[in-house]
Amino acid sequence: MKSEFVLPNFTMAELVFQVYNSRLLTKEDRKQLRNFLLACKLTDEDTKAVNRLLHGVRRGWLKLVDQ
Repeated sequence: MKSEFVLPNFTMAELVFQVYNSRLLTKEDRKQLRNFLLACKLTDEDTKAVNRLLHGVRRGWLKLVDQ
């Protein structure tokens, strides 16, 4: 099985803003996040952004949806 890997066409800040604005972390958002994590070396700012997303999910501020 061949896995296709696509480089992200967004910044981590754009993804975090979009997720917090909608209060939803969709399946597509999680896929983009995974691709970003695999393709790029994270800066300190990116690491903090990922931690904010995880914190938001744990606190119930962000909802995981399968859309």
